[in-house]
Amino acid sequence: MVGYDPQADGRNISSSEVAVAGSVSGLVTRVMISPLDVIKIRFQLQIERLSRSDPGAKYHGILQAARQILLEEGPTAFWKGHIPAQLLSIGYGAVQFLSFELLTELVHRASKYDARDFSVHFVCGGLSASTATLAVHPVDVLRTRFAAQGEPKVYKTLRDAVVTMYRTEGPLVFYKGLNPTLIAIFPYAGFQFSFYNALKHVHEWVMPAEGRKNENLKNLLCGSGAGVISKALTYPLDLFKKRLQVGGFEQARASFGQVRSYKGLLDCARQVLREEGPRGFFKGLSPSLLKAALSTGFVFFCRPSSFFW
Repeated sequence: MVGYDPQADGRNISSSEVAVAGSVSGLVTRVMISPLDVIKIRFQLQIERLSRSDPGAKYHGILQAARQILLEEGPTAFWKGHIPAQLLSIGYGAVQFLSFELLTELVHRASKYDARDFSVHFVCGGLSASTATLAVHPVDVLRTRFAAQGEPKVYKTLRDAVVTMYRTEGPLVFYKGLNPTLIAIFPYAGFQFSFYNALKHVHEWVMPAEGRKNENLKNLLCGSGAGVISKALTYPLDLFKKRLQVGGFEQARASFGQVRSYKGLLDCARQVLREEGPRGFFKGLSPSLLKAALSTGFVFFCRPSSFFW
């Protein structure tokens, strides 16, 4: 069970165990999905259409992008920004799972609502993700910068990136893209936890009795489904976040094609709509959905009870 379970008969695990489980699940998942994340970010930042028919397009498909990155930058390019990405995953996973556990328990003890309801999971999931986002957003900006840069590298090391960004762009650079992130993360995580819980009920209803015994497979499938649905519903805001996070980083993007500067969230949305059309809001959706299915599935597969029970 993810979240507080009032019917657990004393089997609820401790807060520290929840935090450790969230961190470990984030760490393991990040190693696996990093190549898809790099490709997704490259797609999101490309102004040109993701099509062979556009002569200016550097990337136009997942396999083509993978070959191009491998040829130009080598295999390690698929793990660019891996250190800040791991810090992001570990910190985000720990804070999200711990705060979700505490919030659902608070709802159970302080109100008449059932801690397992869809609406409770939606609100608590959104609040826990918002809390985690505020805690780790600077690392997310660093991860995006590393994944977005080509060769030669602008930032050689994590320390070099932090010092250079702080000196040239000021402390607020580490919170670029925070507005669309917070707007997107609440419904995204809320849907994630809610649909995970709902899909578990569907699984139990659809599957025969003997097929319900494999809890890990159920968590993997339901987590993957919840991740895909949640990402599809909130995807445009993720694209806006990435565009805003690389603002002031245009020199490192010159070799990839056209670059744009945005004054804020609304200006970014207007420019994307005007220059790239409605489909521009969904650039990189395919690798993003694959990433969401794998990452969310494995996060719930490695849920706290899998480690400690």
